[in-house]
Amino acid sequence: MKLDKQTYQQLLERKSPNSPLWRDCLLAFLIGGAICTVGEGVRQLWLSRGLDTEDTAAATAITMVFLGALLTCLHLYEKLAKYAGAGTIVPITGFANAIVSPAMEFKSEGLILGLGAKLFVIAGPVLVYGISASVIYGLILFLTGGGSV
Repeated sequence: MKLDKQTYQQLLERKSPNSPLWRDCLLAFLIGGAICTVGEGVRQLWLSRGLDTEDTAAATAITMVFLGALLTCLHLYEKLAKYAGAGTIVPITGFANAIVSPAMEFKSEGLILGLGAKLFVIAGPVLVYGISASVIYGLILFLTGGGSV
């Protein structure tokens, strides 16, 4: 059965559910904002413990990555993402989820070939590109005298 473009489009419109765009945007905004509010609370906690601004930023990032990974391991992050959509991708917890999810999926294949090999499936290319770009940019700055090293 060969469908022309118009018939296919009509069939697609009938079979595809309508996306509640405004509701999805609102949930992404609210839940993403809630994650960021938790991050601000963690930052304030580290500041109250006497860390300086630079150390507080690092401790907050580490804590939020840990929380994102923990929630992913407990299968809670995916439940949250079902409602929040992009609201769970943007914060640093989404990065932790992107690293831990493939590893959890393949953990039955063992520590090395499953967990270890799949840990950086999604985040690996991002890290390689980011590190490579920063090295190249640093070399250009160094060679052109644009920065002090």
